[in-house]
Amino acid sequence: MLNVVYRLVAPGRFEVEFSDIELNSDITIVRPTHLSICHADQRYYQGLRPPAVMKKKLPMALIHEGIGEIVWDGSGQFEPGDRVVMVPNTPVEDDPFVAENYIRSSKFRSSGYDGFMQDLVDIRPDRVLRVPDSVESEVAAFTELVSVSTHAIRRMDMIANGKRDTIGIWGDGNLGFLTALMYRYMYPEAELIVFGMSENKLADFSFCDDTYLTEEIPDDLVIDQAFECVGSEGARSAVDQIIDHIAPEGSISLMGVSENPIAINTRMVLEKGLRLFGSSRSGVEDFKKTLQVYEENPDLVSELHRIVGHVVNVRNMDDMKHAFELDLQSKSGKTVMVWNK
Repeated sequence: MLNVVYRLVAPGRFEVEFSDIELNSDITIVRPTHLSICHADQRYYQGLRPPAVMKKKLPMALIHEGIGEIVWDGSGQFEPGDRVVMVPNTPVEDDPFVAENYIRSSKFRSSGYDGFMQDLVDIRPDRVLRVPDSVESEVAAFTELVSVSTHAIRRMDMIANGKRDTIGIWGDGNLGFLTALMYRYMYPEAELIVFGMSENKLADFSFCDDTYLTEEIPDDLVIDQAFECVGSEGARSAVDQIIDHIAPEGSISLMGVSENPIAINTRMVLEKGLRLFGSSRSGVEDFKKTLQVYEENPDLVSELHRIVGHVVNVRNMDDMKHAFELDLQSKSGKTVMVWNK
């Protein structure tokens, strides 16, 4: 089966390549319909990764957040036309102690391996899940990002001590919003407090118990466990504030991506006996849990519409560039490409 792949070959430049997909019982063919642009895709598109990384990973098809329709399924689990979400992580081995998204040999789409910017995607059937009918495609498109929050919350549940009355989330961007939203619906009894730098963005967290500008946090405020969803240059001050305000023996989930190392106040980490752990990407079980929460909570899906930003019809490479440029100009929200290929 002939396929067309749209690969980034240099910052801001896509090229078409053709490939042949061999049909067999081990693969499913999905036609992408809605693809969501991630900050990681933008870093490649803009050439913001280190030169050595760009040289190693390009050319490469971008996008690891997306849904599509089944075209052909060799496993017999799906019917043509089924609407499905595609899981970008592809493990090639099992490890009883390490989750699939942390096994070093796993292949992650749009990070060294072709992502979903293709006419057709050949994918293992265990990497495909049906999308509930109640979830609109523009929201379902960024299910991968939501599943990253789900994964971090599930890890916190395994790692943190039992004191979880007050949960702090640092970051008022998309990742902070999704983590707060998923935590609210997964653990509705917890007091949820969000810390950010923008009053306008914090206004979107109306489902939380309280919000604070990071420069106006009361000195005596104490939280039990925390999620850092800032990353980049702001990660250092966010982690510092968390360490200052978290209770002894609390746990901190580090989720924000930073290209450069940041300094951490290890003295207070030691004095308080804190646990800091990283959470990155997600696996099939996190996708399943996310879809379950979607299906059980229609109100959550309505809340997710808040971060749908630009919706761009894409028919050619000029449209692709237009979508990435619009996303670059946007200060918040997810840019979704309606993949009319």
